[in-house]
Amino acid sequence: MWVQQTVTLNARSRGFHLVTDEILDQLPELSRVKTGLLHLLLQHTSASLTLNENCDPTVRQDMERHFLKAVPEDAPYEHDYEGPDDMPAHIKSSLLGVSLMLPVSHGRLQLGTWQGMWLGEHRIHGGARKIIATLQGDEK
Repeated sequence: MWVQQTVTLNARSRGFHLVTDEILDQLPELSRVKTGLLHLLLQHTSASLTLNENCDPTVRQDMERHFLKAVPEDAPYEHDYEGPDDMPAHIKSSLLGVSLMLPVSHGRLQLGTWQGMWLGEHRIHGGARKIIATLQGDEK
């Protein structure tokens, strides 16, 4: 079985956002997979997709503070015509990445107990974000 579709995430402000349920709600075919893989590709260069803590929101807040300090907006970037948050957003996107490859078993992602999918929105006002989801595997 192969399924490929576009998943759209709602627009969010800058920060790290837990989006596991928003993604899974748009992938009903996942329940049909006995053993397989889900590949997610975020189609943007100023946001990121990563796995991390799914319970305590202070982890996401701490992560945002870390990246604001590590990749400051006031550095002398040449690429600045889209605003001071644009080049730092590209750097953060490259550091964290834009894709995930996740195992599927018996219709469920095999995430760790405390793992969830995060959207890193690195623009001050990010728009809706699109993910290409490719699901492959043996059907139940």
